[in-house]
Amino acid sequence: MRSTLLIFWLCTAAALPASVSPVKKPAPKRSSAPPVTPAQRADAAESVQARMSDAVELGIQNAAAMVPFYEVLFRLEQHRGSGEPLRILQFGDSHTASDDWPGELRTRFQQKYGDGGPGFTQAGRPFPGFRRFDSRSSMSKGWKTEGLLAREGDGLYGLAGASLSASRAGESITLEAEGQTLEFFYLSQPGGGSFALEDNGVALDTIGTNGGRAPAYYHKELAPGSHHLVLRTLDNSPVRVFGWVLEKPGGITWETLGVNGAQADLLLLQNPGLLSSHIQRRNPALVVLAYGTNEARQPAWTVDSYRQALARVIQLIRAAAPAASILIIGAPDQSLRSRRRTTSVPSVDGIITAQREAAFSEGCAFWNLRTAMGGKGSMKQWVQAGLAQGDYVHLTSPGYRLVGGSLFELIVGQYGIFQTVRRNVLGSGSDNGPSIKTH
Repeated sequence: MRSTLLIFWLCTAAALPASVSPVKKPAPKRSSAPPVTPAQRADAAESVQARMSDAVELGIQNAAAMVPFYEVLFRLEQHRGSGEPLRILQFGDSHTASDDWPGELRTRFQQKYGDGGPGFTQAGRPFPGFRRFDSRSSMSKGWKTEGLLAREGDGLYGLAGASLSASRAGESITLEAEGQTLEFFYLSQPGGGSFALEDNGVALDTIGTNGGRAPAYYHKELAPGSHHLVLRTLDNSPVRVFGWVLEKPGGITWETLGVNGAQADLLLLQNPGLLSSHIQRRNPALVVLAYGTNEARQPAWTVDSYRQALARVIQLIRAAAPAASILIIGAPDQSLRSRRRTTSVPSVDGIITAQREAAFSEGCAFWNLRTAMGGKGSMKQWVQAGLAQGDYVHLTSPGYRLVGGSLFELIVGQYGIFQTVRRNVLGSGSDNGPSIKTH
């Protein structure tokens, strides 16, 4: 079936060599925006809205790479409310980590195609400012975060790029969310301790982590509805946890896997076996890679080295999720601000070029976010419109929601084209094609 549909959608794939990673540096801190008049703000907002609307018409480049995702979405619509949810993983930097942008996509997809629950959520609160709009989490003070931007350690950080470790009894993490299928990602290790698991104040189970060093998973079906989950250590032995999964039958999950200050090659610093196991366990239909902001401020990157590094990241993900579509988001615009003027960061050009080339060579879809924003130098107008912050790097919540809404309209619009082509080729009722696997 896929080969037939690809007659209508052109895509290519090739491999590229690896690169050396530069030293990482987080994005600039937030600062206040310069004052503007109400009229200036209204004019800027109108212009930004018009450009984002035009961007929807331009579409996603190399759209054939989205066909596997669209096929699974088509099958989900035929069996709504049953089976496993369709899972989408969004990896990225601080633009992703705030959850405004993926949260808007999550809300819109779940409203249209069904709520699959929060899916994977990081354990505890792995970094200051961590949030998910569809769940609440907490942790006691005795946990140590490992991973994120650190270059030392064993690389056993998992799907979200961070793990929590503890070695004494009485430490706890919690999750409040809705769903009915529960999973818990943790590390099995020699001499590992045990957890007590409870839900809504009722003891559920004891989970032991002693064993060979390997990724491990706890699975349990719960009653539908709201849950207050607590995982508490029972002894003074080492434990290491990665995150929760809470899902509902059918529907969509849009899972936020952002790290403040991250660059794409951060994924290459992880233990590949553990990361691959976590990705396989999630079995995504779509993986979104949204990086480039921090890379643009690192002079060590060249177009060639970044293209090669991103290609390696794509290859890692594709090996773990061969049936998934991969969508590369081009870096957003950003500027350097001085007292007298703002200047576009020149290296964004090269980063976007490398992202596009890596996407095309590896058979991925590509969306140029900076073009959608209005092109080079457009960040100034976003700041004037109140849609970006005064650091000329990060968007405001309304700005991120605008990006999320535009990407949703773009994906759904091209999905409509796919549906038309599919029905013309296979007929309106055909359900042939890739299926959503179960564990």
